[in-house]
Amino acid sequence: MIAAELVHRGARRFGERTAVRFEGRELSFREVEASASRFAHVLQGVGASKGDRVALLVGNELWSIPLDFACLTAGLVRVPLNPRLAAEEQVRMLEETEPRLLVHSPELVERAEELLARTPGLVALGLGCRGAGGGLDLLAAAEQAASTRPAVHLEPSDPMLLLFTSGTTGRLKAVEHTQGSYAAICANILANLLSPGPDSVMLHAASLIHASGTFVLPYWIRGGAAAVLRHFEPEAYLAAIERERASEVNLVPTMLAMLLQALPDHPADLSSLRLVVYGASPMPRPVLREAMDRLGPKFRQYYGQTEAPLCISVLDERDHQDPSLLGSCGQPAVDAQVRLADDQGQPVAPGEIGEVQVKAPFQMAGYHRAPELNAEMHTPDGWLRTRDLAREDEQGYLTLVDRASDMIVTGGYNVYPREVEDVLLAHPAVAECAVVGAPDPTWVEAVVAFVVPAPGRSADEDELRSWVRAQLAGYKVPKRIEFVDGIPKSAVGKVLRRALRDPLWADR
Repeated sequence: MIAAELVHRGARRFGERTAVRFEGRELSFREVEASASRFAHVLQGVGASKGDRVALLVGNELWSIPLDFACLTAGLVRVPLNPRLAAEEQVRMLEETEPRLLVHSPELVERAEELLARTPGLVALGLGCRGAGGGLDLLAAAEQAASTRPAVHLEPSDPMLLLFTSGTTGRLKAVEHTQGSYAAICANILANLLSPGPDSVMLHAASLIHASGTFVLPYWIRGGAAAVLRHFEPEAYLAAIERERASEVNLVPTMLAMLLQALPDHPADLSSLRLVVYGASPMPRPVLREAMDRLGPKFRQYYGQTEAPLCISVLDERDHQDPSLLGSCGQPAVDAQVRLADDQGQPVAPGEIGEVQVKAPFQMAGYHRAPELNAEMHTPDGWLRTRDLAREDEQGYLTLVDRASDMIVTGGYNVYPREVEDVLLAHPAVAECAVVGAPDPTWVEAVVAFVVPAPGRSADEDELRSWVRAQLAGYKVPKRIEFVDGIPKSAVGKVLRRALRDPLWADR
C-alpha cells in the first residue's frame, strides 16, 4: 500500500462531507483532493518532478493539508521547516536536503526572503501571496490548473517526507519516510490508538509537521474531520472543543497542564470529547490524575519517536484505571516487534533495564545521506535502536527509566544539550558550560545552563539568552543560567551532566 492511494480512496468515498475546518471555513473531501491536484500541477509546472524535494515554510492553516497531499500524490518529498526554528537552523536543513522549491505562508515572507538570499538556486512560491523573490502565488496559479490526479507512478519505497529531528543522537538530521512507511503509520494509528468514523472530529493545535499531522490520514480514510487551529492557546483551545464538537484531541503534557489551569476561569462544554491522546514527553503524575478526575477515564498514551511513529507502545483507557501502571508507557503495538536489549544486543530478562529496539513497517527508511549514522542506529540483525532505556514487567508493560542520551524534552520538543552548549561556547564571555533539564511545572523539563565565565569577563544572563535566541529556536533558549566556578568532569575530561542534573531532580 502507498499513502497517495489512501488520499484518493478517502476522497472517492466521502466526497462532499467536510474534511477540513479552519477559522469558519470548510473544505470537503472532494475540494481537498481537487486543490491538492491543482497544487501538484502548479508545482510540476515550475519544474518539480517525482523525487524532488519541496521545502514547506507553512504554519497550520486552511491549505496545509491540501498542500501536503499535493506533494504526496505527485511523488514529491516534503521537507517541513518548522517556523519556530531560527534562520540558521532552517538554512542547515536546506543545505542538507537541497530542495528545488520553497512554499511559504504570507506571514513568513520575510523569513523566506532571507532563506532565498542564503540558498542559491532555490525558487519560492507563496501560499496566498507572491512568492519571495517574485515567485508565483500558488493559490492564484492553482485556479487555472487542472483538478485531475497527477499522472505519477509511485512505489512503496518512494520517499515522501524528510522530517528533521535531533532525536536520539543530538545531531540535526532528516528522517526519511516513504509512501509505504507513511501508509503503515496510518494503519498503526488505526490498529492501536483510535478508530474514528464519519462523526469524528480531531482538533489540531500542535504543528501539523509532527505528531499531530500523522492523525490526518487515519481520519481522512474513515471520513472524520480535521479541525485546525493556527496555534495552541489554552482558552481558545477549550472554546474550540465546544465549538467544533471535537471528539478526540492529541496533547503533549505541557498543553494538558495549561488546559487544566485555564479550565476554572474559562469553563467549556467538553461533553463531545471521547478520547484524549497524549505523548511526546513524560506525563507528570499529578497532572494526569487531575485530568482524569476532571475529564473522566478517556486517556490513552502512545510512546514513539520520529524514527518510528506513532505507536511503539500504547497505554489504553483501562490501563489508566490501575494506579500502578500510570508510570508505564504501555504494551507494544500489535504491528511492532519490540525488545529490550543489553549493550551486546542480547535480550534482557523481565524486570531488567535494556534499550528499547523495534522492528515495524512504520519505521523510517533511514536518515537522509547518513550511512554511518544509519549503521550506528540499526543493529546487525536489523533492529532500530531508540536509545531509550526501559524495563518490562511479566505482563509486557514497558516503563521508560532513562534516556541513553541526555536529551531534554521541554513542552513536547526535543532539545539536545550539546547544541545549546556549542552556541554558548561561541560567546566570548563563556569559558565552559553544560546544559541539562530541570523539572518544570509547565514545560515538564526546562533548559538550564551552567556557565563558567571567561577570565576577566563578566557574563550577563540576558545577553547570553539573546545570543542563543538569535541562533536557535525559542524553546531551546535556557530558562535559567547559573554561573559557576567549574563544570564537573570525569577522569578523562568528560562533562558529568548527571552531577549537575541530579540535584535539580532530588525531590522528584
